[in-house]
Amino acid sequence: MLRLSKKADYGLIAMKHLALRNGSSSAREIAEQFDIPVELMAKVLQRLARKGLLASQQGTRGGYALAKPATAITIADVIQAIDGPVTMTACSETDENCGQYSKCNVRDPLWRIKERILTALSTCTISEMAVDAADPDLSVTRPLTVHARH
Repeated sequence: MLRLSKKADYGLIAMKHLALRNGSSSAREIAEQFDIPVELMAKVLQRLARKGLLASQQGTRGGYALAKPATAITIADVIQAIDGPVTMTACSETDENCGQYSKCNVRDPLWRIKERILTALSTCTISEMAVDAADPDLSVTRPLTVHARH
């Protein structure tokens, strides 16, 4: 099954929150608003900051803010910052350690599907997620737009 990890979910929640807030928030503020353990949220935010998606500021007025415009941060950026590369198969393009590698008849098609998924995730931005939340009527009538390239 294809699904995001809890950490990736939390990372997207935090990024959307920060995009809507248009300012900074502490890990505690975000965690409490969305009923997420504070320690886990702090780890997720630290990882996003290390990957350059968030800027962190220490002190009483400190917290996390988007490091670049929400229009420049994709869903793929967030997922890969948290979970690493998007994969669909246990093998990679250079991993010949699999006993089935030379005979596998689904590896290449699955890699192409993975590339399509990654392309779709790379065309949807945090800004799009925030826009849908800002106007409740839009989220009911229009899903997130994912522009697939063929």
